[in-house]
Amino acid sequence: MSAVLEGKLSDLSAWKPEECSIAKAMDLVGTRSAILILREAYYGTTRFDGFATRVGITDAAASSALKKLVDSGLFEKRPYQEEGKRTRHEYILTPMGSDLVPAVVALWQWGDKYLQNGEPPLQRLEDATGEPVQVELRSASGNKVSLENLRVRVNPGWWRKRRHQPD
Repeated sequence: MSAVLEGKLSDLSAWKPEECSIAKAMDLVGTRSAILILREAYYGTTRFDGFATRVGITDAAASSALKKLVDSGLFEKRPYQEEGKRTRHEYILTPMGSDLVPAVVALWQWGDKYLQNGEPPLQRLEDATGEPVQVELRSASGNKVSLENLRVRVNPGWWRKRRHQPD
């Protein structure tokens, strides 16, 4: 089982994936801490102590991960102040951070299927209907797409732009 590689991709030894979107995404969110911080943000956590405690990481690790996520645009840092205390910051998901929900839910769904013995501990349900929620590969017209029916090719617009860039 594999995707159908087309054109320049059909000879993998000739293709140098230096612009790979998967590699770029993994550079940004490919650590356990980053993914679990995103999970906690999706659950409503916004404060530093909440992230560190719920993810089970040190303050230094939480600080480093949150800084990277803020610098990359997945979170926005906003000041708040409780009465009689110093100003602190909360971390609010940006649209860019919210757009990662399907990727995180796909990991969750995969973990439920292959890593849990029996029933998984949590369910994903649509709020309005109570129906189960799952992530699937679908075409723009709504057709379900399996790996062997997935076609991958170099984007012609990207290729034209790249070829016309000065060296």
